[in-house]
Amino acid sequence: MRLATFNLLHGRSPDDGLVDPERLTAAVGAIDADILALQEVDRDQSRSGGLDQTAIAARALRAAEHRFAAALVGTPGGVFRRLRADDDGFGQPCYGVGLVSRYPVVSWQVFRLRSSPVRSPMVVPGMGRRLVLLDDEPRVVLAAVVQTPVGRLTVAATHLSFVPGWNVLQLRQVLRALRSLPGPRLLMGDLNLPAGAVRLVTRWRPLGGARTFPAVVPRVQLDHMLADPDAMAMLPPVRDVHTPLSVVSDHRPLVIDLG
Repeated sequence: MRLATFNLLHGRSPDDGLVDPERLTAAVGAIDADILALQEVDRDQSRSGGLDQTAIAARALRAAEHRFAAALVGTPGGVFRRLRADDDGFGQPCYGVGLVSRYPVVSWQVFRLRSSPVRSPMVVPGMGRRLVLLDDEPRVVLAAVVQTPVGRLTVAATHLSFVPGWNVLQLRQVLRALRSLPGPRLLMGDLNLPAGAVRLVTRWRPLGGARTFPAVVPRVQLDHMLADPDAMAMLPPVRDVHTPLSVVSDHRPLVIDLG
């Protein structure tokens, strides 16, 4: 069984800055995961040609199950609106996370996380690496109860805030939310936290440690795959951990082979 998490950067190539569906298909197909968590995913965004990127990923993996969960409607980093609990932004430009599975999904669940109330300094690529103050964006957790070859497993995908401290608060909120779902549980995604902080906050077991950002010469692990104690007892042993350089994104995917 192969698990993977990948921050897509909305499918943008670091080489030419373009979003191409064939390139995105090739990037996801090369990962060849049975369960894939995606972050920074577009749906109906003009900057990415109006694509449903989660659906493209599902086709690339020949996966029967997939779902997109919008974190916001509008333009990330620009004008956007938050989503209500009963609103998925269908038919409007959205940005969020996705989850793709080759295995049957028994149920889906979405949890929403508030954005930080304060602006935070961040180095923005393409602006001469100037430090700018950015408004934080709302975040979302997409969870699925999946019927895997080793039994039912709750798998959650998320992308946490870049605001220091606020992402720790969000991570604790995610853990509380996941406790309401059936165990065993896996959490996959870009947590915007280094491995040491993630272990300290969650006390869940990382399935693999490897640097994932930035893509060309990775310096830090921001992308994680964590298992609660029940999942560690259920899952086959980790056979391989790799972070291949992709043709899209400024992150590398974290890919874990089990069994």
